[in-house]
Amino acid sequence: MTVLTGEHVLLRPVRPADGGPLRAIREEPGVARWWGPVTDDRWPLADDETTRRWAIEHEGTIVGLIQDWAEQDADVRHAGIDLFLSARVRGRGLGPDAIRALVRHCASEGHHRITIDPQAANAAAVRAYEKVGFRPVGIMRRHAHDPRTGAWVDTLLMDLLVEELR
Repeated sequence: MTVLTGEHVLLRPVRPADGGPLRAIREEPGVARWWGPVTDDRWPLADDETTRRWAIEHEGTIVGLIQDWAEQDADVRHAGIDLFLSARVRGRGLGPDAIRALVRHCASEGHHRITIDPQAANAAAVRAYEKVGFRPVGIMRRHAHDPRTGAWVDTLLMDLLVEELR
């Protein structure tokens, strides 16, 4: 089992016992606002061949989830990530720490570019990603459903070249 470490977090593949704690975090209002409700009873263990899910641990407690996927086409090969953290640990730098750990891992697998696409209205997430070195690429218009309203909303495509990691 691959385990990734940051300065303050440990990332490890999600296990069956993580379902309850991760669902509870995902149901927190500040997470549910952007991620929506869990609609698959198998989440976060749903069989998804393109996405790896990692539990984010801090001081031995699960505090969030980070996931990555890889584009395998050699002409456009890159990785994408997404994450959420519990409100009880936000503002401590754990999100950027988890991102750095996963970006280093993706780089070790040969990826030179990482993308993320938060909702354009999620200013706190955008600021956190910019701290790590992500740069805005452009708005993807009506790219995702807002989990609260079901309306199509804009997302901000951001990318990071691994050599720009801060």
